[in-house]
Amino acid sequence: MSPSDHYIGIDVGTGSTRAVLIHQSGTILASTTHPIATYRDEHDHRIFEQSTADIWSAVATTTRACLSQANVSPSTIKGIGFDATCSLAVTDMNGDPVIVTRGEQLGQHGDRNVILWADHRAEEEAELINSTGSEVLDYVGGTMSLEMECPKVLWLKNHMSPSLFSRCQFFDLPDFLTYRATADDMRSSCSLTCKCSYIPDNGWRPEFFHKIGLGELAERKFEQMGARDGQVLTAGMPVGRGLSKRAAEELGLVEGTPVGSALIDAYAGWIGTVSARYSDGSEMSDPPTLEQSQYRLAVVAGTSTCHIVQSPQGVFVDGVWGPYKDAIFSGWWMTEGGQSSTGQLIDFVLSTHPSHAQLTERAKNENKSTHAVLEDILLKLCADRGVETTTELTKDIHFYPDFHGNRSPIADPRMRGSIVGLDLDASIGDLARKYALTLESISLQTRHIIDTLNNPTSSKVKSPSSSSTQQRHHISAIYMSGGQAKNKALMQLLANICGMPVVLPADHAATVVLGSAILGRFAKEVTEWHARNQGKAMATEEQNKMLWNIMVEMTPPGTLVLPSPTLMEKKLIEAKYKIFLETIKIQKRWRKEMEEASKV
Repeated sequence: MSPSDHYIGIDVGTGSTRAVLIHQSGTILASTTHPIATYRDEHDHRIFEQSTADIWSAVATTTRACLSQANVSPSTIKGIGFDATCSLAVTDMNGDPVIVTRGEQLGQHGDRNVILWADHRAEEEAELINSTGSEVLDYVGGTMSLEMECPKVLWLKNHMSPSLFSRCQFFDLPDFLTYRATADDMRSSCSLTCKCSYIPDNGWRPEFFHKIGLGELAERKFEQMGARDGQVLTAGMPVGRGLSKRAAEELGLVEGTPVGSALIDAYAGWIGTVSARYSDGSEMSDPPTLEQSQYRLAVVAGTSTCHIVQSPQGVFVDGVWGPYKDAIFSGWWMTEGGQSSTGQLIDFVLSTHPSHAQLTERAKNENKSTHAVLEDILLKLCADRGVETTTELTKDIHFYPDFHGNRSPIADPRMRGSIVGLDLDASIGDLARKYALTLESISLQTRHIIDTLNNPTSSKVKSPSSSSTQQRHHISAIYMSGGQAKNKALMQLLANICGMPVVLPADHAATVVLGSAILGRFAKEVTEWHARNQGKAMATEEQNKMLWNIMVEMTPPGTLVLPSPTLMEKKLIEAKYKIFLETIKIQKRWRKEMEEASKV
């Protein structure tokens, strides 16, 4: 390997695309971002749409900008990797975009061809799917989310003319990016198993698709969904022959540059964090092994939050997505919890408070972030009231955070937020308390997810009676990535409430896209291995060892945050957690009572 070898990682997030150009050592030499547009419907709050043309334009812009910023030759770029949100991209069989917007243009050629992950239009379709009792549901915690691809594909089938629907092909967005980059439609195990109802070891289940009204997909042998003949790729395996001539010209790179099989963004965050060493302030931890990964929960926290843990056998847990076999490492299983709205929730609570303008003005005058100003206010409130922690400030007010439904472990999109303990205070001090309360609720819900993973109750999921399954996870540490990792108050609260260490990344904003760059390097090394071994198949153990070693080498050390609650805070946390769980039961009971009262 040449010391001048470089790799590019591309992360397509909810609102922007980011590219990094990275040295083989893991040092980031250039980083650029470019916004991508999201289209809403003023008459339907459930609608979130994007455009693959806009997304690919952002990919090209950021890639070229990285080359310019780092001042390196395209010939030194030896691999490229992609990650993206788990959004549904729709094209015709030639790759031309197909409109997904309700109305007369639905199914015609046009730019708005992505149903974003956050889009909740397919509620009825998800309910139908969840009524089938199919084995497919066993691999998504017993309940399929309307954020997954099958409900969205079914919604398109139900609203599009049959002739237009029959010409469509459907991609989870990460797979669309490698298709656009290589002109090869090979799909990733990550996207298909996690979001498209592709079952480990068994592939597509035709009877499921017939039962839900998508039988035509099965009749055409799933050519519209990909993975024909059971061909899928685990993370980072080379796609096709690398960059196509067209894509190379658009990105400013060399035709044939290896492209790694892509990942959903949260899984790229897992790649970019869980192999990190960490410092406790005095010495560095030893390099971890692949086996140790099963004790480390990757928490990817941005607009929403994903919680991902790997295990050597499948763990079936009600209300938690998975287990997904081969999503990253061949033969290993992934389980995914999540919160549909976290960073978005913090922004909403702040922006809708009467004192938001005052907060913004004060932050501007003091040349600080709004979060820093809020922390200053909270410190003063604690001093004025003679308490040590913000948990004591909020002990008489209780917040349930599911403003956008619950992804896990309840798996109920109808759950909604609530606040108990309101008064007539509209001051900036009240805004600071509401901010602290929001961080607290996000941490309590994370604990609920971890407790469910580590100690699942009797499961409705019909886990196969096989030696390849285990009954629980053994999570003992949290590895953060995403924008929320820079919020030190939230990170300490998370450690205190969950009762376990939190490891913060060296660069909170780079971990996901670092994961993508690692995929690019892995694709390059696998390509070289095949060349040396005349195309011979690589053994699973050797493949896994190669990927893990690259992760360890390229992931910079993190910082350790240990739990340190005061005795009073610990008692209050336990009481708050009990109330948090009671709130769920109360909301469900109230909803049932109102549904009964509404019956004609």
